[in-house]
Amino acid sequence: MPPDAAPSPSLPESRTWLERLWSSIADRGRAYADVPSDRLPPLDRARRLAEALLSERGEASGAAVARELHESLLQLAGEDRIAFFRFLAEGFAPDPDRLREAAEAWLAEPSLEAAARLADLAEPPRQELLRRMNMAPGGTAALVGLRQELTGLTRAEPALRVLDADLRHLFASWFNRGFLDLRRIDWQTPAAVLEKLIRYEAVHEIQGWDDLRRRLEADRRCFAFFHPALPGEPLIFVEVALVKGMAAAVQPLLSRGERPADPREADAAIFYSISNCQEGLRGISFGNFLIKQVVEELKAELPQLATFATLSPVPGFRRWLDREMDSPPEEGLFRAEEAALLTATAGAEDATTALRALTEGEWWQEEARREALRGPLLRLAAAYLTRPAAGKTSIDPVARFHLGNGARLERINPLGNVSSRGMRESFGVMVNYLYDREEIEANHERFVHSGHVARSAAVEALLQASKAGAAPSRSALARLLGGEEKAGGKPG
Repeated sequence: MPPDAAPSPSLPESRTWLERLWSSIADRGRAYADVPSDRLPPLDRARRLAEALLSERGEASGAAVARELHESLLQLAGEDRIAFFRFLAEGFAPDPDRLREAAEAWLAEPSLEAAARLADLAEPPRQELLRRMNMAPGGTAALVGLRQELTGLTRAEPALRVLDADLRHLFASWFNRGFLDLRRIDWQTPAAVLEKLIRYEAVHEIQGWDDLRRRLEADRRCFAFFHPALPGEPLIFVEVALVKGMAAAVQPLLSRGERPADPREADAAIFYSISNCQEGLRGISFGNFLIKQVVEELKAELPQLATFATLSPVPGFRRWLDREMDSPPEEGLFRAEEAALLTATAGAEDATTALRALTEGEWWQEEARREALRGPLLRLAAAYLTRPAAGKTSIDPVARFHLGNGARLERINPLGNVSSRGMRESFGVMVNYLYDREEIEANHERFVHSGHVARSAAVEALLQASKAGAAPSRSALARLLGGEEKAGGKPG
């Protein structure tokens, strides 16, 4: 959404009973509300409405003013709209004198009562204003849309960051896991929701209705979280393939040419796409709850499932490797055997130049280039994904998500995604993160407390090869990585 465009938080076609109730209350409260004249300039009227809403004491009149305020915001655009956001950010801050007095009282006598008073005065009136704006029919959707708009403004307007922080703070409570409803999405789900899946899919684009139908067949599952204040709007959804064995490449999972398999014959559930749907809820975590609950749902439906794993992208790998090649570490980036094979295959003087030359064009179509790149890319991907164990602070965002949820870095797959995006982001490398129900909590605790990356023997072998100064042979890689050569060696 452009910075100067007004959001369109239109009410859903099918409103919840709660929205109908508040709409009725707002209708009745209009007679008791102190609503500024609509002859005022739009920006002035919006400011007056915000002040009136915060001072309003009645529920019905408050709902009426909140509805008027949301409707007035639809009339603001461009600089007027940004000016109103500045007004919210700067005009409803805590009272500095009262806050200082409370802080000094706590320092003089740090009692529980003094701490509670300090906390109460530290909360900006702006948060109460936002709570009251949420009383309007469709208020939650409007505020989520407002925060989506703010995300595009805060860099140029740093003063708006406090407003963004307030919304994020409130959303963390309003979208608490206890309020979320897990639903399975299938071909019988209303078309309006299915259309949103096509629109929101952020990992592997859905190519129209036929593609979506295949992803909802008998050997596939899709689950989404919904919130009662946003009926018909998925917050996050996950797509699952029910297969035999741990999948190493995504193209076979996305293929529409094969007949659906019998899900009762599957022994593995592969989470191959997780997409957040609401940009205005960025930073509010749903995925960790989603995966864990879906694991339990699938296990209850299909008890024979023994493996729950992802097939995940590594979006930061190529950028990281480019930086490493521009500023190679003192001990060198490539092992001697790798460098020799790379330079010989590319006819280049050094391994960095060779790797860049070998990864031009559709290199995965040529066996000589595939074989020269396989060992170095797998070893370097393992090093990239386990950097927290070496004391590094940054980590791949997908890795952080799954490792933080308690998954184990199980397997690194060459040419797991040969789409243009997959090759651009990670040279086609994909990763399996394994969700072992018995180890999830222990893995999570070690990761959040020490940065330890739980990993399989196969990944550890890649790291040990790095320390020993030699890359594993092709046959050793095939044994360690569970036969991914067959699945990933050729484009799917």
